[in-house]
Order: sequence, then C-alpha cells, then structure tokens
Amino acid sequence: MSGPAAWTEPCAEPVAPGVFRIALPLPGDGLRAVNVYAVCDRDGLVLIDGGWAVEEAFSALEKALGAIGHDPADIKRFLVTHIHRDHLTLALDVRRRFGAQVALGLGEKPSLGKLIAGDHSGPLAHLRAWGAEELADRIPPSQLQGPKTESYEPPDQWLDGPADILLADRTLRALPTPGHTRGHVVYADFGSGLLFAGDHVLPHITPSIGYEPVRSPLPLADYLRSLHLVRSLPDMRLLPAHGPVAASVHQRTDELIEHHERRLDTTAQAVDGQGRSAYQTARTLPWTRHDRSFDSLDPLNQVLAVGETAAHLDVLVRRGLLHAVTSGGIVHYRQEHIS
Repeated sequence: MSGPAAWTEPCAEPVAPGVFRIALPLPGDGLRAVNVYAVCDRDGLVLIDGGWAVEEAFSALEKALGAIGHDPADIKRFLVTHIHRDHLTLALDVRRRFGAQVALGLGEKPSLGKLIAGDHSGPLAHLRAWGAEELADRIPPSQLQGPKTESYEPPDQWLDGPADILLADRTLRALPTPGHTRGHVVYADFGSGLLFAGDHVLPHITPSIGYEPVRSPLPLADYLRSLHLVRSLPDMRLLPAHGPVAASVHQRTDELIEHHERRLDTTAQAVDGQGRSAYQTARTLPWTRHDRSFDSLDPLNQVLAVGETAAHLDVLVRRGLLHAVTSGGIVHYRQEHIS
C-alpha cells in the first residue's frame, strides 16, 4: 500500500539491518497507529516503545514478531520514550505476562506517581488557571484520565541523564529530551545512524507540549532546547513514533524550530493591551495544518490547544515580550509591561 496512510498499516518493516518498524493500532485515536521498533540483538529482542495495552495491539505485536521469527516471550527489554499510554502501557502488560524489563526516563517519575495513585487533577487545575473553567466543567473526566490506575506500574530502570545502553550488537545512547513530557527520552544508535525519536521529532505533525499530570513550568522552552540538542548531533535517519521513517532528523528538526518561532509570533499578535487568558487567546488562533477554528476541535484537542497556547505565552513572557498578571487565580497576558 502507498500514500500518506501507509505507515499505519500492520507491518514488520525492515528499516536497518536487525531493526524492524512495527505499527500497532490505536483504536479510537486520531493518530490511528504507533510505531514500535524491534531491535534483534544476540542477547535478546529489544523494543523501543511498547504501544497501548489493548488486545488489538497485543495481537498485532504478536503477529508482527512472528513474521520476523520471534514472539512476545522473546522480548528482553523495552526502552520506552515517555509515559503516554500509547508508548508505555503495553510494555507493562507484556512484562506482567512474560517478564520483560522496562526502562523509562527519570523525569517521568512525578507524573507516573500521580497516575499510579489515580490522581488526574493536574490537567483540570491547569485549565482553570488558564481561564478555561467552562471547558474544564464540560469535558468528560474519562477523556483526561486515560487508562485505569492498575495499568501503571514503576519501570525496572530509571534512565537518569544521558546514558549508554550496551547491547550485544550495538550501543544506544539514551538522551533526555523534555518538552512533549518532562521525562521524554530519545535513543540514538550512532553506529547505524538511527534516531529512535519517540514523539520528540515527528515527520508530519508537531507533538503536544506538556500534556501530563505534573507539567514543567516552561514545557515549550524545554522542548526548544531539546530540539537544539538533537540538531547538534550528527544527522541520522528519523525513526518516529507516528509517521513513516524519514531520511533526515536535521531537516525535520529545523522545520519544527521554525514552526514554533512562527507560532510564537502569531500568539504574541493575538494578545492585546487589555490582557487575555490562555483560553481566550487559544480561541482566536487557527489550529492544525488545516487552520481549523478552536470551536471545531473536539474537547480533548481543545484542552491540548489551550495548553499549547499557555506554553507559547509563557515563553513570550520569559523573552520579555509579554507580561503576565494573575487575578482571581487566572493568568492574563498583556503586551505592555506594567510597573
């Protein structure tokens, strides 16, 4: 099959010697699929990311591994890029069934603790501070909560800072790339020229910023620093979590940096001297590649849009281009400085 949707089709696609892209379904999710990458190593099978713990995804994983002569019991380790359910929860499910080990970036520890405790208050509290009280009141709680509490458990290994992961046939460098989440990690295989990028660098879309139980104070600033970090590395093939494999990490990283600089300009122009909340500002901005209106988005994507807008506004404040004033628990942003 060819065309823009081809990457979502079930597969075990060879992308490099000993490395296979496996597309797993995301039922009911607009992204439709997530890529996990199977690295065939003499010491056992290693998977970059795990997928979402739904039966359709487990069945697809089992079938794809069978096509390359393996089964889920062969998985020795999951190297997970971040905490979101479509990356972590199936890895934890396979660990329960077969005993594979799971590694996760240390920056995810506060958010994972909240998820294990069943505390989903973070996004709602943020929405109210952003002036989106009516959105917080009407969005179904199930859309903010994600998988049930028992789906989450601590990993076997917390990856603290840059770390080399020694396999029998290759070395992977785990690099913290906060922004999409606080503990997002990419895995670089410098020997083979591959970057397992998770959601940090995606070929066709921009990842959401800071949608997590414990949000960084400046998630967009974190993300831009992480993009520049990846840009400083040798150029490699891009192995993303969503979308097809691409030839150049650098090319897409440059596009993402440029996109956010343009978005910062647009966001600054949307704020007037009277002051606007993140919610009010988000409602005036176009969304997605198709310039959709805020009201045309579904409730969850409206939540993401308000969070994205707040992240851009906070960077503009950090750069001295806007001023933030909190009144009645709501942050308002203004163009002029107030003495």
